[in-house]
Amino acid sequence: MPAPRCRTAPWQPKVKGSLVEMTDEPLARIRENDPSGLLDDVLAMGDHLRDALWRISSAGLEEREAPMALVCGVGGSGVGGDLAAAAYGDRLTKPLIPVRGYEIPSWAPVDSLVCCSSYSGETEETLACYAAAEALGAPRIAATTGGALAEAARADGVPVIGLPGILQPRAAVAYMFAVAAEAARLAGCAPGLHAEIDSAAAHLHARREIIAARSLEIAERIGDATPIIYGSDLTDPIAYRWKCQVNENALRQCFKSSLPEADHNEIAGWGGDGGFAAVMLLDSDQHPRERERFELTGEIISATEGSPAVINSESEGETRTARMFEAVMLGDLVSLQLAARAGIDPTPVEAIDELKARLGRK
Repeated sequence: MPAPRCRTAPWQPKVKGSLVEMTDEPLARIRENDPSGLLDDVLAMGDHLRDALWRISSAGLEEREAPMALVCGVGGSGVGGDLAAAAYGDRLTKPLIPVRGYEIPSWAPVDSLVCCSSYSGETEETLACYAAAEALGAPRIAATTGGALAEAARADGVPVIGLPGILQPRAAVAYMFAVAAEAARLAGCAPGLHAEIDSAAAHLHARREIIAARSLEIAERIGDATPIIYGSDLTDPIAYRWKCQVNENALRQCFKSSLPEADHNEIAGWGGDGGFAAVMLLDSDQHPRERERFELTGEIISATEGSPAVINSESEGETRTARMFEAVMLGDLVSLQLAARAGIDPTPVEAIDELKARLGRK
């Protein structure tokens, strides 16, 4: 890896528990059920954002004007493209397209910039996209801890953004977001977000106690219900992140929905046994009509048979990136709170591991 070109030192993992420079009471139950220290990785999200900037600046990347940027990845490695597109919002002047699957879209121009993100470096869908991009003749960058992706990229002279290999893939969300945002900048799709990412890191540190306390409150209100997470615009991909974290960390079903679309169909399906809870993810800079929809949708849901819980959560911050990561951290902590309520270790994902193993035997 080339010598670093910025002053920020790479993030170093801390001894379990050393991150707690805050009132730890709202998180106490999580720690009792978290032997692998996933909680500390969530609380270090601000450190991860800053470390991602260091790793990006150290990777020897070059700007290359392209008609679009494609971010290929699945699971925790794939959500970065969705979050980056939302953080940029209307600052995007060309498409930033997440790709979840085995193929580059058939309509992609041959000179599109293809960013292949796989935390392990062994994700078969991403490896297939890497090969497809080569066949297309598209310029590529890779983000990974190693594995087959790093080996192939280095053999091909493709720049590699090296990631720290000490996290669960789903805990590397800050890295994958920063990489996707950088791919957009390199392709000329949008201005850089470096200053905004750095300020978002400071925002997370300043708001950590508030976020921790809020996570416990939301988890208690969800209780044993199945959550449906509603997002819109900036919070739409965040709602998907919440869903995935509850699935993996708490080992329970959770669903994601979008406004205004849900007001044209899903809202009619509420009522009945009361086994669901609605979580509304608002943004402090929400479009006024979107905000009104959140309010009215919540009122209608809460008035249906069974009186389902409706939980509003509004992120704060001066920038879209700061507000986004406040909501991402909150969702991660809510998922850990739900796991702790059930006495579940949030790290193992045996069903995913079994599926990968069985696919590998074919």
